[in-house]
This record gives sequence, C-alpha cells and structure tokens, in this order.
Amino acid sequence: MLFNELPLEPKLLQAIAEKGYTNATPIQEKAIPPILEQRDLIGLAQTGTGKTAAFAIPILELLHAKKTARWRYQSTNCHAHA
Repeated sequence: MLFNELPLEPKLLQAIAEKGYTNATPIQEKAIPPILEQRDLIGLAQTGTGKTAAFAIPILELLHAKKTARWRYQSTNCHAHA
C-alpha cells in the first residue's frame, strides 16, 4: 500500500515522501487504519519493520485533526467586542 492511499493530511504525506518513503510496510498497512479510527491495537513485528511509524503517523494525523477542529470551533464562536 502506498502512503498516499491512506487518509492522511497532505502536509504529513509530504513529510513522509520527503524522507523517501512511498510504500507502507506490512505492520504500517495493517496498523494505521484502525488507529486512525481510534481503535485499540496490539501489533507485533520484527525490529526495523516500521512499528514506531505505524503508531506515530496516525497519532500525528489525529492530533492535527483535533487541532483543526478546535481552531474551526474557536473561529466560529468568536465574538467581536467594541
């Protein structure tokens, strides 16, 4: 699976691509979608297979989505005071 096939923020996909990664490893391919759905996950894979990225990438995506949602909420609930 290509990283750009995952529902990730364009800036995150760009950062991944700039580091030279295009294909998700098997652990990443299986772990990222359920983590993005905020489901619990236990993963087991050998050293060097991308486990850290398998949980870090969706966490970064979820943090960005939360920050964006909070910014949108604050923007729509601002009131100007004279």
